[in-house]
Amino acid sequence: MANPQVQIGGSQPIDEGDIEMEGGNDGAEVIEVGESGAAGGATEEEEKPAQRVTFVDYLKSPMVELLIGSGEAQTLLTAHKALLSKSPFFAEKLASSDNKRIELVDDDLDAVSCFLEYLYTGEYFPHKLATGLEPDPSAPKIDDNGSQLLKHAKVYTLAEKLGMSALKSLSHSKIHLITSTALAEIAYARYVYQHTTRSDLTIRKPVASFWGQRSHVLRHETEGSFRDMCLEFPEFAFDVLSFVLDAEERRAQRRGDEEVGKSARKRARGQ
Repeated sequence: MANPQVQIGGSQPIDEGDIEMEGGNDGAEVIEVGESGAAGGATEEEEKPAQRVTFVDYLKSPMVELLIGSGEAQTLLTAHKALLSKSPFFAEKLASSDNKRIELVDDDLDAVSCFLEYLYTGEYFPHKLATGLEPDPSAPKIDDNGSQLLKHAKVYTLAEKLGMSALKSLSHSKIHLITSTALAEIAYARYVYQHTTRSDLTIRKPVASFWGQRSHVLRHETEGSFRDMCLEFPEFAFDVLSFVLDAEERRAQRRGDEEVGKSARKRARGQ
């Protein structure tokens, strides 16, 4: 068998010695190796870059009607299908090309409006600034009834329903930039425990933490609403109590309390 020659990148043939190859021919065999290392010098066809979807492409998509609310308060809004499809919820609803109207009878109009504003602009009013939220001339500086807190809480729960995680995070961050009263916080806590699941610690844990740290003072400012809240939502009362007990346990551990984990009170057993 003739010695095969290996030619690399167009250089002179290099004698590699005897190489036994099955099914080889009697003549010299030349193997060309290209820059990619593939035999035969073949190069893969360059992949074409993915086509960028422009904002104009979104605006060219069909319009979809959104029927918000029910009864006399029912409102009809429209939005572009391609933008709505960014939401997994709407993408599933719009999978059928014949579906041109979607009913959202249980959703809040203002929350849906904020969602649509976010789809088209990447934000919703009031925008986040380096110093907090931009001023809202129609709202007082201090939220005394919970309306400002509930605005973002409703966007949060809507974003959860629509599968919009970034909008969910944005709305939650805005909640913590609002100055509010105790009554406003109770209204917000009631909404949170009524419209979120027990596993949603992202929004529930800060609520329990807030009342766990301040309930001994703020409960006197709620005109009985704190007590009503605890009776209406036992999970809220349990979460607040757990926060208080956990905080006390940590304080006891820092003090080196020998009775941590044990009952400090000794009850006489019944005879």
